[in-house]
Amino acid sequence: MTTAIASPTKVSTRRAVFPFTAIVGQEEMKLALLLNVIDPKIGGVMIMGDRGTGKSTTIRALADVLPEIEVVAGDPFNSHPSDPGLMSDVVKQQLEDGQPIQTVKKKVPMIDLPLGATEDRVCGTIDIEKALSEGVKAFEPGLLAQANRGILYVDEVNLLDDHLVDVLLDSAASGWNTVEREGISIRHPARFVLVGSGNPEEGELRPQLLDRFGLHAEIRTVKDPALRVQIVEQRSEFDQEPEAFLEKYQPQQEALQQKLIRAQELLKSVTIDHDLKVKISQVCAELDVDGLRGDIVTNRTAKALAAYEGRTEVTVDDIRRVVVMALRHRLRKDPLESIDSGYKVEKVFNQVFGIADTESQNGKG
Repeated sequence: MTTAIASPTKVSTRRAVFPFTAIVGQEEMKLALLLNVIDPKIGGVMIMGDRGTGKSTTIRALADVLPEIEVVAGDPFNSHPSDPGLMSDVVKQQLEDGQPIQTVKKKVPMIDLPLGATEDRVCGTIDIEKALSEGVKAFEPGLLAQANRGILYVDEVNLLDDHLVDVLLDSAASGWNTVEREGISIRHPARFVLVGSGNPEEGELRPQLLDRFGLHAEIRTVKDPALRVQIVEQRSEFDQEPEAFLEKYQPQQEALQQKLIRAQELLKSVTIDHDLKVKISQVCAELDVDGLRGDIVTNRTAKALAAYEGRTEVTVDDIRRVVVMALRHRLRKDPLESIDSGYKVEKVFNQVFGIADTESQNGKG
């Protein structure tokens, strides 16, 4: 009997995560997340939609499918062993002093920001007493430190304190977090993909904060009964036998991981024609989008999509597929406007690019 109870050949201590490639529907949200992984400078994604539409499941699944990253062993900031923009001052100093550093491979961090989090919990704290008595900068890292080179997920971001949202967006944009207290200042790398989600029924985010998110994906509850049944069946299959379910999707997961690695390498070679850049800016101008963030994000996202599909030149179709996600949340809200902002973006895009308006007519309903 003892042999029957002997330990199995492979024991997974990690909690099973629903595979990204098994998620049915919600194509806009999945694409927005993948493009942010290819180019984190897009600026994150805001996911707005109904409750129970798999927002957090999808984000956890994304972190799980990403290739492992190399980090400096024992470093609380997931420091990169060779990129100065992604390493802490301590590691930088070690390298300058010619000290050897040990590296380890780890999964891309996926950090959940709880709604009640304080600024100290998010940014980290400086132990003033220790700093004054021992003359060392005693820093207790926060969630931003843990999220460096990973994904920071804020559920119900529209219920989060505006000041905290500002802090998150500033770090996401600059790639650094600075903590100052009693004349002592400490900074560390905090480059992450910021993902916010929320339910529009529970309140909107201020327009100036909304504008700081690179992309805005809208998700709806699946209405097709056959698709709903497929989702329910998949979920129960995963819950009953997670290991077998994961094994079934392993080839697709690995293929997606390789596709993302290739896209990240290809991104720097992707070009966008000057004429297309002018037309993107024309769309933004005609939609009366404030500032230039809309132009920049649309360009970046279209490039990331071309890289994802293994191409080095942006096409009109690439722009068409990303323009709504990049601009819909930057339009000025008119309370009397009954037309959906996504439809409005499509309509202007079609006019500027000289495309027949049949698609947006179909999409109006």
